[in-house]
Amino acid sequence: MKCGVVVFPGSNCDHDSYHVLKHLYGQETHWIWHKDQVLEPFDLIVLPGGFSYGDYLRPGAIARFSPIMKAIIKYANAGGRVLGICNGFQILVESGLLPGALRRNASQKFICKYVHLRVESNQTPYTSRCEKNAVLKIPVAHADGGYFVEPETLKALEDQDRIILRYSDAAGRSDATTNPNGSVGQIAGVANAEKNVLGMMPHPERCADPLWPDRDGRYIFDSLIHSS
Repeated sequence: MKCGVVVFPGSNCDHDSYHVLKHLYGQETHWIWHKDQVLEPFDLIVLPGGFSYGDYLRPGAIARFSPIMKAIIKYANAGGRVLGICNGFQILVESGLLPGALRRNASQKFICKYVHLRVESNQTPYTSRCEKNAVLKIPVAHADGGYFVEPETLKALEDQDRIILRYSDAAGRSDATTNPNGSVGQIAGVANAEKNVLGMMPHPERCADPLWPDRDGRYIFDSLIHSS
């Protein structure tokens, strides 16, 4: 599988994603500079976490206008797989590839901790190796992670099986107490209608290396590799 990891000014999880794909999974992996305007043929593009352009406007709002994004939007609309993690999720929303908005955490504080996620759908390239309703333990690290959509959009996401991950407890129960950032519907990951684009707030690349005690992030990457 040929993978590309986009680098924006302020990206700080790009090396984590590159390491997992290239060194742990042995995939052909390339850097994509944000000023590039033409994409090589890729099987997967990762928009990594970080603080693109310092989050000086809304997170992701400036990166959305980087030259590379026009090519990525075209690539995604043609069926190419795009995984947006944390700030990458914010960029996907700002670019219109996913609906909704990412708001300030309900606590008004930066959150950095492990959370539990329930797999709502395993009918995507990103979760195909997961059991439906499986619970994954993956870390979050964000200040603007509260996913918001209007009620009619939330219903459409539900009806179309596009909510892929929800915050939960270790037993898979979801309610306000298991929601770290105030996301509508406890949503932690959402896909486009075709399921080739996924935005998720937790960081699977931070818990996939066998040297780490928690490795549930590998289920996301296992799914991608085996569904390619």
